[in-house]
Amino acid sequence: MGKDREGKFHPRKGKPSGSLRTDTPGLKPISTGSYEEHLEIADKYTVGEEEPAPNLRVRHRNRNTDKREERKTETSDNKNTKAKRETFNESDVAPAQAEELSPMMNKETFSSLAAHQGQTCISIYLQTHAKGVEVNELVDNTMFKNYLQQINAQLRQKNMDELTIEKLLAPSFDLLRNDMFWRQQSKGLAVFITEGSTKYIRLPIAPKQDELIVNTSYYLSPLIPMMTQGDYFYLLMLSKKEVKLYRAGEHGMVELIINELPNGVDDVVHFEEKDDQKLFRTGSSGAGGGANFHGIGSGKPDEKENIAMYFDEVDETLWKAVLNKENVPLLLAGVEYLIPIYKSVAQYKPIWDEAITGNKQYTDLHSLHEQAKKVMEPYFAERHKKALELYGNQSATELTSSIPADVIPAAHYKRVWHLFVQQGAHIWGTFDEMNNKLSINETQQDGDEDLIDKAVIRTILNAGEVHFLPKDQMPGGSEIAAVMRY
Repeated sequence: MGKDREGKFHPRKGKPSGSLRTDTPGLKPISTGSYEEHLEIADKYTVGEEEPAPNLRVRHRNRNTDKREERKTETSDNKNTKAKRETFNESDVAPAQAEELSPMMNKETFSSLAAHQGQTCISIYLQTHAKGVEVNELVDNTMFKNYLQQINAQLRQKNMDELTIEKLLAPSFDLLRNDMFWRQQSKGLAVFITEGSTKYIRLPIAPKQDELIVNTSYYLSPLIPMMTQGDYFYLLMLSKKEVKLYRAGEHGMVELIINELPNGVDDVVHFEEKDDQKLFRTGSSGAGGGANFHGIGSGKPDEKENIAMYFDEVDETLWKAVLNKENVPLLLAGVEYLIPIYKSVAQYKPIWDEAITGNKQYTDLHSLHEQAKKVMEPYFAERHKKALELYGNQSATELTSSIPADVIPAAHYKRVWHLFVQQGAHIWGTFDEMNNKLSINETQQDGDEDLIDKAVIRTILNAGEVHFLPKDQMPGGSEIAAVMRY
């Protein structure tokens, strides 16, 4: 303690030892104020002359001691609210992305599209381009944009509100703005739009025409050619350096990798230096095995003989690897003088009379397939020809009909064996399968379906065959006709 000028003693500043203790003998508790106030006072103590205690906060006696907890709760609530808002935005506002379907159309995928029914089902078919000036000038992109604008107008006429239209078409507009998507097209594009779903297929075949159909189900007839791939042929591309074998159909072509094939003439015909003479021997590592012949003649044999030996090895290898179980056409492609040489040694006889001539070694797959398909048109037309002959032979019986009112119900009831459809034709109306009630309209009315499309779908799903023909080849001049099973 110290004295002031008047001689009075004053205690040192600071927290008195045991000032808040009530269990110390001889000391009385502080009698003024509540226990909480004592805590406030205790928080203000110093440790020396006017020196505050280190790392201690000084609280005001009126401070709300629960404020920190309130702030924590408020922050937590804000975070939860934000999380809820972000979750809501993602699930309820952001549109779903368009889904790509495989161009290798199978019955399961086709059946799923065929079974879909909805208030709004939009089908778009475009002829697209894989390369060329059309890609650079955004021709396909522009056509797709025009169709989206037409859809918008049609849906507005049906009194669909703007927000619903915007949500329905949002994934399609995302495709429209995707430059890379339009630079990776094939021969055609199909897009199917409905509530909550947008699907598209890059088609390996070009649709006969661009089409937009808004209905209560999808329009699927242009997909049918991908479902009927029974007709195929082989393409053998010949050169002295290598050969390539392809399996091809109307709608695509794929190379078959056969490792045993010889790598050019030099892989079969070898030359040796002996006694200053060039002798040759034959033989290869190919599947044919071939015998070795040394010293045949003097010097180098005729080039055509070398090529014939080489092609004989190629034919032997292809026969063992692929062709021994086949009886479909083999189309040859190569420089003109090579074609008769291969034919002279080939044991596989169904070789197509016409060939693709010229150096095709560096021709891209798409162009090569287009040339092959043009040569093979009579082969693919044969299936349609046989079906038409069957129709003609049975035209006087009840097993054929070119009357839509007969053909359409028959397709639904699994009676149709061969269905003939005019390319690009539509018949609008409704068919009640349960009550066998058919209604046909001259133009599309609300609630109508494309009855030709439905007949096509039913025929395919019921293992029948569909033939799309020009108008001048249709039986009876009708838009639809059929050969019945019974």
